[in-house]
Amino acid sequence: MEYVRAFLLGGAICALSQILIDRTRLTPARILSGYVVLGLVLTALGVYQPLVDFGGAGATVPILGFGYSMARGVEQAVAQNGLIGAFTGGLSATAGGIAAAVFFSLLATFFFRPHDPS
Repeated sequence: MEYVRAFLLGGAICALSQILIDRTRLTPARILSGYVVLGLVLTALGVYQPLVDFGGAGATVPILGFGYSMARGVEQAVAQNGLIGAFTGGLSATAGGIAAAVFFSLLATFFFRPHDPS
């Protein structure tokens, strides 16, 4: 049942993204950055944690989960280090994901060559 809940929640997030792409003039980049901010805000308001409890990876893997991870990292770092944690906590909590994105992007450059479409 855990997989079903993750699929339903993650699918709902993706469906909402597709609706925003199809029905609005928002670019995918604006939608992605909006989702990160929305994840931060929903976590700060205490709304996102119940979604994580319900959907597990369906809530933490999409880009909303990146905002959730940043907010949780800031919350923990502020509790441990005070005000300086507000500046360091988000990056510390998401450093693994950021490092993986950079590494796999670099790895992809060895296998694929971009070309000018014109």
